[in-house]
Amino acid sequence: MKQSTSLNIARRPHHTAIILDGNGRWAEARGLPRASGHRAGAVAVRRTVEAARAIGLRLLTLYAFSSDNWQRPRPEVNALFALLRAYLADEAEALRERGIRLTAIGRRDRLPASLLFAIEAAEAATASGRDMHLRIAVDYSSREAIARAARGVPPRSPDPREDLGRILATPDVDLLIRTGGEQRLSDFLLWEAAYAELVFLAVPWPDFARVHLEGALAEFSRRGRRFGRIAAAV
Repeated sequence: MKQSTSLNIARRPHHTAIILDGNGRWAEARGLPRASGHRAGAVAVRRTVEAARAIGLRLLTLYAFSSDNWQRPRPEVNALFALLRAYLADEAEALRERGIRLTAIGRRDRLPASLLFAIEAAEAATASGRDMHLRIAVDYSSREAIARAARGVPPRSPDPREDLGRILATPDVDLLIRTGGEQRLSDFLLWEAAYAELVFLAVPWPDFARVHLEGALAEFSRRGRRFGRIAAAV
């Protein structure tokens, strides 16, 4: 049974996506190694997933590791993968019990075997979840996904946009939140976020809490979404 929430929102987004940013800067501001920021960020993931389910969100995508993040120092990349592997191993059963299905998006051919095994095990363990779908983007590049999908569009397609969307087979983003103070999409769900409502927060990801999620959802409910049409036609 879903938990009740005090948040009164007239419209909830079907698909909420969050760019997890600011772990390293959070740690450096406290005189801590960057790995400490990533550990605190893992706690924020657990906290946010629990809040999202309690609020009643149906689809949540978290940007955990971009394809460009391979350029970071190898020890930091290894630490990120170790944290993700531990999260999947520790949380799979709890996610299953809460009715949360977990899947990963992004390339899998470059991931360490131990992380790939943890992803596949978590996906299998939570496959029956129906209350919420949690997607984690790992080694993900939207540009690459679009480029790969474009190869499957017939050269003389009467509706290439529809064909490309069908090949990508991912739902449009309604609300996209970025933490950490930056205001860019960083190659995240570019096609799917064409008409997303964007909310940029200065709070670093390790400090992200339910109050920030609720604030972003309240902002979303106040936005007028017209999709290129005039308000009266929506």
